[in-house]
Amino acid sequence: MNVAHLELLRELAARGSLAAVAAATQRTPSALSQQLRTAERELGVALVEPVGRGLRLTAEGRLLADSADEVTAVIAQVQGRLDAAIGQPRGTVRIGTLPSAGTALLPPLLERLAGSEIEVDLDDFDLAEADYAARTLDVDIVIAHSLTGRFPPGTDHLTCRVLAHEPIDVAMPSDHPLAAHDRLRPEHLHGTTWIGVPVGYPFDTILQAVERANGERLERWVRLRDNRIIEALVRQGAGLALLPRFTTPLGDGLTTRPLLGVRAERTISALCRPDRHARLAVRHVVDELVAIGGGL
Repeated sequence: MNVAHLELLRELAARGSLAAVAAATQRTPSALSQQLRTAERELGVALVEPVGRGLRLTAEGRLLADSADEVTAVIAQVQGRLDAAIGQPRGTVRIGTLPSAGTALLPPLLERLAGSEIEVDLDDFDLAEADYAARTLDVDIVIAHSLTGRFPPGTDHLTCRVLAHEPIDVAMPSDHPLAAHDRLRPEHLHGTTWIGVPVGYPFDTILQAVERANGERLERWVRLRDNRIIEALVRQGAGLALLPRFTTPLGDGLTTRPLLGVRAERTISALCRPDRHARLAVRHVVDELVAIGGGL
């Protein structure tokens, strides 16, 4: 039984189509089809069947896909024991992170890993909260956040570690009337205009809570993802915004105030598939991230 075949079936189960697996793994659909045919010949069972214009796993294919994590976790544990016997973790660890958390966590991580045998491969993405779990298919560690719970939804099958709890503050121009308050409550925000985030993104749940507390709809002049653009627009008086405390540069016309009366704090976490977390190098990097997050 070829482990690569199990991993392909797992990818197909998770991503839904050969085209999606091909795009994510930088292979062609025809190469993946050939790999599936080889697996079927070796195992003596049909692993996929046509449905519409695509494919779906047979019952036997689903059984093997569900077993892939178990098999790859054992292999990773053996590799981890070998690394430990050699003396230190080693290899490449792929990290995907939301930009604002990565800004606070990654520079000190690289400093801590200097001189080790661990190489870091980085990617950044800003997603709706429900989409972080799926990205663990693509990288070893996903640095995610949640304002609705301890971890993002869909992570029950993953290995999850809390890295930090970060307040989300109200940002405004330094000469804004609300800057006269040391802290804000929902009632202070009646009639305000906001630079928001896309629907489904965690920070939007804070504004929704303020709206429920005040019984009114707040105007969102625009919805953006990039905090640096949002900061620049806030400085120019385009609206208020919600920004993370650890990485928002104050001064130069920008002021922030804590928001009380609603949940305005996010949990930053590291998410891993169990088989990835079984690698000694991945566990070491997660432990380093926990230590860095605790210092924030």
